[in-house]
This record gives sequence, C-alpha cells and structure tokens, in this order.
Amino acid sequence: MTTGDQSTTAYAALLRGINVGGNKKVPMAELRTLLEGLGYDGVRTYLQSGNAVFATGRGDEESLAGEIEEAIARHFGFTVGVIVRDHAHLRAIRDNCPFPAAELEAKQLHVTYFSTPVDTTRFADIDQAAHLPEEFRLGDRALYLYAPDGLGRSKLAEQLAKPRYLKGLLATTRNWNTVVKLVELTEGETPGT
Repeated sequence: MTTGDQSTTAYAALLRGINVGGNKKVPMAELRTLLEGLGYDGVRTYLQSGNAVFATGRGDEESLAGEIEEAIARHFGFTVGVIVRDHAHLRAIRDNCPFPAAELEAKQLHVTYFSTPVDTTRFADIDQAAHLPEEFRLGDRALYLYAPDGLGRSKLAEQLAKPRYLKGLLATTRNWNTVVKLVELTEGETPGT
C-alpha cells in the first residue's frame, strides 16, 4: 500500500476484552478518531469487538501496539491489551489453517492471536484426545481451535483459557469470519463500521 511517496504497511489492531458485558466500552467511532489522531491512514473498524485496520509507514507491530494501548488508556481511562499484526501475517494465518475452513461453519473455527510465539510445551499437559472432536493446533503466534458446537460450549476452549496456559501472554480470539475479513480489510476492501 502506498500513500504519496511514502510506503506504508496495512495492519489490524486487535483489542482484547472490550464492549463485553458493559465493561471497557470503546465506541468504534471514537476508536477510529483516536487512531487517526495517531497519524494512521485509512482507519476503519469491523464489528464492535475491537477490530481496527489502518496503514502507516512507521513503527513495527510491537511499537504500534504499545502506542495504541497508551492512547486508549489516556483517552478512555482504562487499559486494553492490543495485538497488532500486518497484512502478511493475517494472510498467512488464514492460508495456513490446519483445519478444512471451507467445509466448516465460521462459528466452529477460531483463532487466538498471541502477543509472542508459543510452543507446544506450553499446552503439553492438555489431553487432546479427551476433548475430541474438539481440537487445537498451534501456528505462528496463534492457536487454531476447532469447536464443532461453538466457542461458548467448548470445554477445550475453557481449558485453553486457564491462566496457567496464558501466563505472560496477551491473547485474543476471533471467529473464522473475522479472521477472513481482517485479511480482506488489510487488502483495502470496504468494511462495515
């Protein structure tokens, strides 16, 4: 993506735990204004659950996430964890899905994005066979979860979310529709706001 003479990269910012049960309310119009105030271009949001896309020619995923977290804390008065991923990463997560995404309903497949790389030893004591037909697989700073009855009924998702497995990590989960939409949005397609 290029704006004038400056080369920019398209990113998605994934906010964790906002607009859930009346807590940490972040109206999407205010979030867009906040991100534009940081100098980001092409700011758009998707749904009310904390997905924003933008382009910038400065920083990297980690520094941008920190900048957005600080701006949210200043503006809204509470802390929100933010993971920023560029278009190439988002596309790779979609393209490298270990489950047959095209054959599944979006509510059956989820991706948890992690702030840092995670290896199999972190989840080694989870007995995957005991949770079948539910399954999970690790990817690049991500975990894919197949939950045939949906996330809300998933015993495996409940297990994976325990603090001992997520210690030292920021983690935020999106359903497959959102995973795919974020790829599209960072390619420049028009989102819902």
